[in-house]
Amino acid sequence: MKFAVGIIAVVLLAAAVRQATAVFAPLALALFIIAIVWPLQSRLQAKMPKLLALALTIVVTIVVCLAFASLAAWGFGRVGRSLMADTVRYQALYGAMVTWLDGHGVSVAGLWAEHFNVTWLMRTTQFVTGRVNTTLSFWVIALVYVVLGLLEVEDARRRIETLGKPEVARVLLDGSAATAAKFRKYLLVRTQMSAITGLLVGVFAWITGLPFAMEWGVIAFALNYIPFIGPFIATLFPTLLAMTQFESWQAVLALFACLNIIQFVVGSYVEPRVAGSMLAISPLVVLFAIFFWTFQWGLFGTFIGVPIALAILTFCAQHPSSRWIADLLGGSKQLSVEKS
Repeated sequence: MKFAVGIIAVVLLAAAVRQATAVFAPLALALFIIAIVWPLQSRLQAKMPKLLALALTIVVTIVVCLAFASLAAWGFGRVGRSLMADTVRYQALYGAMVTWLDGHGVSVAGLWAEHFNVTWLMRTTQFVTGRVNTTLSFWVIALVYVVLGLLEVEDARRRIETLGKPEVARVLLDGSAATAAKFRKYLLVRTQMSAITGLLVGVFAWITGLPFAMEWGVIAFALNYIPFIGPFIATLFPTLLAMTQFESWQAVLALFACLNIIQFVVGSYVEPRVAGSMLAISPLVVLFAIFFWTFQWGLFGTFIGVPIALAILTFCAQHPSSRWIADLLGGSKQLSVEKS
């Protein structure tokens, strides 16, 4: 009975989170940012007034976010203009592919007319336009949450410490501290791996003679922050350009394969060893978290899905009644460290 009630509660909570995306998604981003920047805020307010420290922390946060967005926009902009300039070549490749498929009994024209008509194009354009229009409001709301949250961190800690239930206070305080530490570790490791991936992709593109080697490195760096989906997209775009630059399909497929090998080696071999036991988590949980939160919140959910999973497992590991969930879904080394 308790299990059934728990399942129903989880389903209802997931539905509520999806329906109230405009409220919960900026809040999740704000909590993530607060966990990242709180050490800076704490050090600054120990040396200067609290409001001045808060202002400096917010300015640093905004500058870093704008720098990252500008770098990604520069890379995508340069490559996008080149891809648009090669429209004639892509049209010729598309015509050759349609002819080949028609010769093998596959009617691409019928499929295109059925699924990719003008109505579909208009709906897609409206969706993209709507997402662009809501991005600014999303970040403004998240920034307001960050400002208010940074002002409330110490007061919230004192209120939790004075709770009448010591065990609840311990779980909240220890879980929050451990989660914030994991968030910072996660972002540091992700940044290091993104830099390595971007460097390797840029060098590989330069060696193979693919145009925009630096831009491909920047794009790989930016997209690597999105697990699974980002690295795949970072290998797909260079392959599209290679289709108009290389003479044979074998060379295009070889480039696509090599780029995926770079992503696989860095993501599956180097990153787990750099992250260590602190971020140990089941790959199945990682994949489920990515797809679940992508379904809930779109592209932002793809980015925040793994941190949310880390937070849930960290809090579960703080109490004996829920530790079995962390034991089941987390890494063995991580759990042994947390239990000690």
